[in-house]
Amino acid sequence: MSTDTATATRAVVQDFLQARLAGDTDRMVELFADDVDWLLAENPAVPWIRPRSTGAECAAQSGELAAHTVPEDSRASLDTFLVDGTDAVLFGHLSGTVRATGKSFEGPFALRLTVENGRITRHHLYENSLSIAQACTAS
Repeated sequence: MSTDTATATRAVVQDFLQARLAGDTDRMVELFADDVDWLLAENPAVPWIRPRSTGAECAAQSGELAAHTVPEDSRASLDTFLVDGTDAVLFGHLSGTVRATGKSFEGPFALRLTVENGRITRHHLYENSLSIAQACTAS
């Protein structure tokens, strides 16, 4: 793979991160491919975690997350951003509070993205799903 491919991948991922941070769903729809290989472990206790496959469904996830969590308590830090050709892998830490229960969640995350023809075709997120499920469960 060429350096140009990696540079283009990095640019799209940075654009995606900025759109995600800004809550710019329209821009995220543009950045996601029409069909996306989406992986986020299903978690019936968590309303924003569900199967997705279209660019619009994938982009809507951030809005659903925002609707169910307390915005001022949401944190994400990025420790590592690696790019190899069309693939990007990000490692970091996230935390937040579920609006309905007032419970917090936190943990590390890894995100693998693939960019083809300027659009995200793969979005695989690995996170502390147990912490998130516990925060969504009233007790």
